[in-house]
Amino acid sequence: MCAVRSERRSLRNGEFFSNSLPTAFGGLALPKHMKTAFIYSGNFGSYAYSAGHPMRPVRLKLTFELIKALGLDALPSSNIIEARQASRKELLLFHTLEYIKALKEANTGIIPIDGPSHGLGLGDNPVFKGVYDWSCLSAGASLQAAEAVATDEADIAFNVAGGLHHAMPSRASGFCYINDAAIAIKYLAGLGKRVAYVDIDAHHGDGVEYAFYDSDKVLTISIHENGNWLFPGTGFATDIGAGKGRGYSVNLPLPPETGDAVFTNAFNRIVPPFIEAFKPDILVTQLGVDTFDTDPITHLSLTTNGFERMVRSFKSFNIPWVALGGGGYDLSNVARAWTLAWTIMNDMEPPETIPDDFLQKNSDIFRSKFLRDEPIKPLPFKQETLALIQNDIDYLLKEVLPMIKSSARL
Repeated sequence: MCAVRSERRSLRNGEFFSNSLPTAFGGLALPKHMKTAFIYSGNFGSYAYSAGHPMRPVRLKLTFELIKALGLDALPSSNIIEARQASRKELLLFHTLEYIKALKEANTGIIPIDGPSHGLGLGDNPVFKGVYDWSCLSAGASLQAAEAVATDEADIAFNVAGGLHHAMPSRASGFCYINDAAIAIKYLAGLGKRVAYVDIDAHHGDGVEYAFYDSDKVLTISIHENGNWLFPGTGFATDIGAGKGRGYSVNLPLPPETGDAVFTNAFNRIVPPFIEAFKPDILVTQLGVDTFDTDPITHLSLTTNGFERMVRSFKSFNIPWVALGGGGYDLSNVARAWTLAWTIMNDMEPPETIPDDFLQKNSDIFRSKFLRDEPIKPLPFKQETLALIQNDIDYLLKEVLPMIKSSARL
């Protein structure tokens, strides 16, 4: 995941599918003026992985400061909820006791003796002072988002510190120590909720998929850069679940240089029909923005334009919604995209520009005064590349989708 960004290929995204957005299709009808919750702690931005590490929690503070600068932190139909730490019992919903003990020991900033066997202290997953506290805070905030939606306190809840989707039961992986998404979904499933998880991060949501690979109560969908080019090297279209969960893990890998048109239209071909067939009680999304063209460690070419289309699609599903953050290693992209997502969640049209005083204060971060990116003019993919994407989509729709439809009728 820390791999150096490879040299750009001379191909960008051609038009592949139609640009139309899916329309709302049932689910649980939400009121016109939806209640939203933003889970946040001033401590989110006080942790640091290591010098030069791509993952910088300060991006979360920057996002909230931009939201405040735009006056989006005190909306009449929204609530800011102070984040809490997850308890050991809650962590055990997904993680092993041995791993939790090792991670807690690492909280001092010193690598524990058994740390390396749990992925701790390695390049991607350094041990730093407060690593356990930080991880518990991220997980607790995602649980609060799930609780708020499950109890009707909110129709949409957003935890920008969440979406750490690579952590495995007994091992840190890919900058992720505690898998907050898996824990939150385990909590919701324990309440008897059917949960659909959709991951639009550049990296395959392998840890969340692993948690529910044999379950028919949770649908996981991941659209990501192909594992042949990017960590974690998994998430191929033929990875569709096992046992009762066969058909409930959905993966669509895309090649480097995929941009707004191809990515969002692939999203539109896959996500709505699977959501409609599964009929979830709650939608959980991972809104990683390491898909963006200027991200330093990935190879996709999205902009805020494609990202907004997908967030608006999630909103149109009219399903109670837990939104989580995720990847994103360009600070400007993270702050702008997740601010745009928050405006969409609240039925608001964001301003065109970032406030001057905020821009001046953060002039070393933002490359432009505009909240949105300019569209990137696509160059065509080779026909054989488009054919491979189409083959995966056809396989998922013709072979995998019917597995869910038949189960929904039982």
